[in-house]
This record gives sequence, structure tokens and C-alpha cells, in this order.
Amino acid sequence: MRKVVVEEEVVVRDGDSGEGAASSAIWAVAMIIIVALIAGAVYYSGILRQSPAKNKVDVEVTVPR
Repeated sequence: MRKVVVEEEVVVRDGDSGEGAASSAIWAVAMIIIVALIAGAVYYSGILRQSPAKNKVDVEVTVPR
């Protein structure tokens, strides 16, 4: 019976995957901007605003003679 041994070099990173603090900060700012845009669109569409109570006023207009 023949035994075959295969050796291969595997590069293991330290879990950071090459992203630094600057990259994380850029993603954080981008996420804040996206959430702010969505919240602004929802607010200005009127979904979050309460409409003021509408009161009916009976007005009689007369002309002096």
C-alpha cells in the first residue's frame, strides 16, 4: 500500500481581514447617512407627522344695505 503525503502552504490571517479603523469609520459614517436619508424621506412623506385636528367653522357673510 502506498501513502501519498500532500503539503500545502495555507495563509492564515489574524481575523482582521485587512480592514483598519479608517475603513470601519467610513462604513459607520456611510450607514449614518443612509439611515438619515431614509428617516428624512419617511418624515417628509407625512407618515410620522400627526395631522392637526380639522375644525369646521360655520361662517355667514352678509352685505350691508
